[in-house]
Amino acid sequence: MPKKTYPEAMERIFRRVFVCRVCKTKKRADSIKVKNKEIKCRKCKSTALRPKKRPI
Repeated sequence: MPKKTYPEAMERIFRRVFVCRVCKTKKRADSIKVKNKEIKCRKCKSTALRPKKRPI
């Protein structure tokens, strides 16, 4: 039986969360700022961020 997913929980976990491609650290930020390279990783100072993957 598949798990029931709650929309408010999915939004809290995945909305505006990005993962550093270098050190895999998570950071919550605005997607427009990430796209414009204004946001950096806290640990390695990289600007290579990707959205957090959602389970299928």
